[in-house]
Amino acid sequence: MTAPTMTGQMVLRVVIADDHPVVQQGLKLVLSAASDVDLVGTASNGHEAIALAAEHRPDVVIMDLHMPGLDGVAATRRITTDLHAAVLVLTMHDDDELLFAAIRAGARGYLLKGATNDEILSALHAIARGEALFGAPVAQRLLANVAGPTAPPLPELSARERQILELLVARCGTNEIARRLFLSPKTVRNNISSILGKLHVSDRAQAIALARDAGLAPGQPFS
Repeated sequence: MTAPTMTGQMVLRVVIADDHPVVQQGLKLVLSAASDVDLVGTASNGHEAIALAAEHRPDVVIMDLHMPGLDGVAATRRITTDLHAAVLVLTMHDDDELLFAAIRAGARGYLLKGATNDEILSALHAIARGEALFGAPVAQRLLANVAGPTAPPLPELSARERQILELLVARCGTNEIARRLFLSPKTVRNNISSILGKLHVSDRAQAIALARDAGLAPGQPFS
């Protein structure tokens, strides 16, 4: 973890996870110019990021979201939950679905590519101190969502998908959901696949857990 330099300055241990060589190289140059940052590894996909985080125990992982294999959202969830490292998302994607997915996964910071070197370095230190930091365009969208008229939980889901997820929490099976919503079982299954993809989870149990955390539906503990 952080260690002091000879002058007593704390040095952050950082891992970069991005599958674009040009971006990786640019970030390496930014970090190498900072005396209070130690780049301990670079990864090109989520699996590599998790392995490097487990090996080096960095203070912060700079995470892209779209990478081959395991994506950045899933990797963020593993790193923040199992390895207790902070994650700073640095991505070109500014859509709300990915923003909220990354925050739910545990990311403490979210910057768009195009952020200045100073903004990136300041964000690294801020989230290493336990703060949350979001670039101005991202922060504006977060505020708009919070201040908006009764923003629904899990806003990346459609109204129909939220209905189906509520029924999953209520322990309804595919055929029961189809009967209640006057849909075909195939349509229900397609919607459930879409829900799992949007929430970046692998099965219904994980989707139900996220729904309860978001307050979408009460329900009893899933077993």
